[in-house]
Amino acid sequence: MRNRSPRAAGISNMGKALQYRRLLALTCLLAVAFACLGYRLVDLQVLRHQDLGAKAQQNTQREFLLEPRRGDILDAKGNLLGTSVFVKTVCADPVLIGKHQAEVARAVAPLLQLSEADLLRRLKPSLRRAENGQITTNRYVVLKRHVAVETWQKLQTTMATLTFGLDEKKLSRTEQVFYRDLRQKAIFADPFNDQLRVYPNQTLAAHVLGYVGMEEREFNGSRVVETAGKDGIELTFNSKLAGVRGWRVTETDGGHHELVPFREQDVRPRDGLSVVLTIDSVIQHIVESTLAEAMDKHAPMSISGIVIRPRTGEILALATLPNFDPNNPGAPTTPAPARRNRVITDVAEPGSTFKIVVVSGALNEQLVQLTDTLDCENGHFRYADRILHDHEPNGVLSVQNIVAKSSNIGAAKIGIKMGQARLYGYIRDFGFGARAGLPLPGEVAGIVHPVKKWTKVSIAQIPMGQGIAVTPVQMTMAMCAIANNGWLMRPMLVNCLEDRDHNVVAKYSPQRVRQVISESAARLMVAALKSAVSPEGTAWKAALEHYTVAGKTGTAQKVEEGVYVRKYFSSFIGFFPADNPELCISVMMDDPTRGYYGGQTAAPVFKQIAERAANYLNIRPDRDEEAAATDVVAAPDYNPSLKAEAARSQ
Repeated sequence: MRNRSPRAAGISNMGKALQYRRLLALTCLLAVAFACLGYRLVDLQVLRHQDLGAKAQQNTQREFLLEPRRGDILDAKGNLLGTSVFVKTVCADPVLIGKHQAEVARAVAPLLQLSEADLLRRLKPSLRRAENGQITTNRYVVLKRHVAVETWQKLQTTMATLTFGLDEKKLSRTEQVFYRDLRQKAIFADPFNDQLRVYPNQTLAAHVLGYVGMEEREFNGSRVVETAGKDGIELTFNSKLAGVRGWRVTETDGGHHELVPFREQDVRPRDGLSVVLTIDSVIQHIVESTLAEAMDKHAPMSISGIVIRPRTGEILALATLPNFDPNNPGAPTTPAPARRNRVITDVAEPGSTFKIVVVSGALNEQLVQLTDTLDCENGHFRYADRILHDHEPNGVLSVQNIVAKSSNIGAAKIGIKMGQARLYGYIRDFGFGARAGLPLPGEVAGIVHPVKKWTKVSIAQIPMGQGIAVTPVQMTMAMCAIANNGWLMRPMLVNCLEDRDHNVVAKYSPQRVRQVISESAARLMVAALKSAVSPEGTAWKAALEHYTVAGKTGTAQKVEEGVYVRKYFSSFIGFFPADNPELCISVMMDDPTRGYYGGQTAAPVFKQIAERAANYLNIRPDRDEEAAATDVVAAPDYNPSLKAEAARSQ
């Protein structure tokens, strides 16, 4: 065996040393790599864990706000007056449409009722630079909001059947996938339904219902846009109707599909309550259609009507014209005054209808009886250096005939007999100078000056309905108090609140405010008001064939810039059957141009409403046909020689 030479041994040692160095270098390299990897892991999992975890959560976790269904508004019989329907927001992804914008626009435009040219422009992809400098394209374009679910379903069917003039069997796999995505995903709807407020009867009871709009507010740290009431019951009961939002916190995959097992929170929304009104849709329609006929006949600036149950204060109808459609309250054809509820927002001098206050107060104080007589000075009476006039010359009249013939001078003399303090007390007790309490926004209190601000002639003018301003609902509730044995009621417009299963959550009951006059004084006042609707009274055109009517006309000159002008506020307020009243109806016209006396204009409208409402409600008549043909209220001081037509016209 031959020994290796020293040279060979040296080479071998050098080879081993080189291997060791390479192994050491590799070991160091691996150590550095593992050190860097360890640092990176520490950086990601420890140092930057919170920030990166939040970013990861932003990419996968989603929070959805769940909107509750807004409650309905129902009439007294459960008929829908206002409701919410679920609708879709239809969107498009122009990237998925590719070069087929024209075909898609042609198919979609008719269903969405949009211009094909406008739709074509919106379906074209557009590039924009993001904040990070990257170039992106629009993949979310809102085409139309508030699209009915039925329309959305038709749109889906239309998109699914588009052929684009191609034999797709001959296309490549990639092209087939493109056209599949175009039909199924290019036009899509937001995952959560929107709501559209709908009023099925268009203008019916518009001033009671009000309308809604969109409002932005903060919820759980997010800004949300929601439906909110802007007027009427929609505004007053907005918090009850709106319900409570829910929310869902969940995770999604890369395609933004929810991973249901990973839901963290799922709080269902609580739907809004339904508001059940005292309004009866049929009577509301009767009032509105009758007022519309009177609007055409007499051409007033506006006309209002109210129907109330005197015993409870329940409002069965409340209307004012001009009107508006709450489905589109901002329509160009709807001027702003048409949205104003004049029944509670407008004030005017009441004229002769206000005589019920002074006469009933004097009867209650036993200062006068119906048979007492007063000299009406043949139509001219000087008091406090002012001349008071009647619409016709009257001599000595009983208190009953002062009401029947609507004598200003007779009412003034009764007011003088009462004195300022007592007259003012009854004015306030009847509810004037304070809001009646309707659950509607915008109600005003009217104008009632304190006694210290009265002039010398005020004690004579106010009993005639001058120097005081009232709302139509105040005047109507005062008449209801007389019909209700002297009890003033709070007007009642809402019956109850219900949940979606029609369970009553809150019930509202009739409320007595105060007894203004005694029952006996109220009966005397009813007798006087019945004579006003007799052939000798000013309101003979309000008489009904099968019912005894009690009521009072009013014809008040309007005041403009502090001066009385030849414009009038004409009215009639009455109730029937007079001795057991079921309904109180008021009709008020602002500046009728074809006739202006309340007995000529408003009284016939009352009659039309009363006849149709009595027939609908099946109110039992209180007089037979024979009595209706022969009944004439005899007045002890009735003088047939007076001008009958002039007496009737007031």
